[in-house]
Amino acid sequence: MGHAGRAAGAALRTRRGSRLEMLRRPYCDEWMRRDCLLWHAGTMASRAGTLALPQDLVDLTSLLDAYYDISPDLGDPGQRVAFGTSGHRGSSLKASFNEGHIAAITQAIVEYRAGQGITGPLFMGKDTHALSEPAQNTALEVLAGNGVQVLIDARHAFTPTPAVSHAILSYNAGRTDAVADGIVVTPSHNPPGDGGFKYNPPHGGPADSDATGWIANRANELLEAGLRGVRRVPLADALNVSTTGKFDFLSGYVDDLPSVLDLDAIRTAGVRIGADPMGGASVDYWGEIGERHHLDLTVVNPTVDPQWAFMTLDWDEKIRMDCSSPSAMASLINKLESGAPYDVATGNDADADRHGIVTPDAGLMNPNHYLAVAIQYLYTHRPQWPATAGVGKTLVSSSIIDRVAADLGRRLVEVPVGFKWFVPGLLSGEGVFGGEESAGASFVKKDGSVWTTDKDGILLALLASEITAVTGKSPSAHYGELTARFGAPSYARIDAAATREQKAALGRLSATDVTATTLAGEDITAKLTEAPGNGAAIGGLKVTTDSAWFAARPSGTEDVYKIYAESFKGPEHLAQVQAEAKALVDGVIA
Repeated sequence: MGHAGRAAGAALRTRRGSRLEMLRRPYCDEWMRRDCLLWHAGTMASRAGTLALPQDLVDLTSLLDAYYDISPDLGDPGQRVAFGTSGHRGSSLKASFNEGHIAAITQAIVEYRAGQGITGPLFMGKDTHALSEPAQNTALEVLAGNGVQVLIDARHAFTPTPAVSHAILSYNAGRTDAVADGIVVTPSHNPPGDGGFKYNPPHGGPADSDATGWIANRANELLEAGLRGVRRVPLADALNVSTTGKFDFLSGYVDDLPSVLDLDAIRTAGVRIGADPMGGASVDYWGEIGERHHLDLTVVNPTVDPQWAFMTLDWDEKIRMDCSSPSAMASLINKLESGAPYDVATGNDADADRHGIVTPDAGLMNPNHYLAVAIQYLYTHRPQWPATAGVGKTLVSSSIIDRVAADLGRRLVEVPVGFKWFVPGLLSGEGVFGGEESAGASFVKKDGSVWTTDKDGILLALLASEITAVTGKSPSAHYGELTARFGAPSYARIDAAATREQKAALGRLSATDVTATTLAGEDITAKLTEAPGNGAAIGGLKVTTDSAWFAARPSGTEDVYKIYAESFKGPEHLAQVQAEAKALVDGVIA
């Protein structure tokens, strides 16, 4: 560890108690226990949906010590820098997210942006995970050491991913040179012991694989060289150099919301909103949204606790801030069922790039259901949007979206998994909406210009209130109307064991490798290894029939492959699709 790292580590340990107290905020009420069911396939753990217990909480002292004290073993692939669809993620306790990783990644980003001619400021935000603050400090030391102009939050607070994307795009509007880019320090909805670090180029969205591949390779080279080549200054100097500045992310984002949403309608209708930040970076944003725009909005729980002790456990008894999971959202669901006076309640994950929608009449909506409703509403209530713009969805999202798009007379743009595929369309205006099955989406402003090119959970949460205000019906009621017209799909995902070799074989499949002609009693209509919307490789296989489909993709982090499947013929037919899908895939990758 370098001098700056040792000094920062010592300073952090000296002030750990007071700093962790500052991260915590008081509970607003007593959180209640609840057992709840998932649409997640598989066996739900017995404590899913119940309040976390002391033994479930991460040891913050060990976590923070490990960040500074542990160096990765580069002979272990799991301890090297590796960018997934949302940046590099890991845990300091597993030697996969430590000071060395962040110093190397940041230096690699500095070199990448120099090679790309990116000379404007770098906007950097962090979420509420315990590892996010030390990681941001490490990054600041390296950025300052390289003379990079960096802008951090003016309030010394937390910054949602969409606010960083919005800031980058707002700064770059009308510029052709000296453009900005950004870093978001977040592992999204991952457990409290994890850290994450992602890079957003000047287009404001997730970096593509060319960029992340170069950055990861260079970062690993720097780690192998013992961080020689990493330029760095002590944190105190990094905070005081002229190249480190402040930016009001919150005002830039919150004050611009009327350009993308009909907040007047929400205010006039008196929609009562309950917003749960789930201990994440949106915590200050929701209160300001309510106050600045005069909405009837209650921040259900303003608690920020890096252990997330107030959370109910997810389906596998882990603390995970997944706002699309009924188990993780059990407390908010229970509040509405117990009579909380909200017309719409919402949740966000730790960096607020995902949304969860809870209605009094139906509870937590499946993300696929809400995406279908959002598309149906937006494409009929945004008259300035171009009539030629298609509907963007990932290929593992529900086919009810296909039927809604066809009914709207809009072209379906089906892309591989990963929000990066929506960036070009959102940026140019050719794609006005992009959504994925994991509760991530964004859309353009009312005039058709870009809002964010990264997922925006706050935006989609507020849209639920706009839908309620303008139509007089909840999003769940709208979904009931859609299923009455287009059918009610049954959708699930399961994981199947696979070796690294089998996962690699799945990623290399071609349509000709699949000899089957039927699936669950129906003729196969398509065998896809490339996304129809953009021709990009999907890294797996999708097979469709008239009323069902499945998609199989290898996991990037576990020795499993994932089978997504859906049927419009009901749960029994879905089970048949899943069984035949597994047999089909196993047969071609054996």
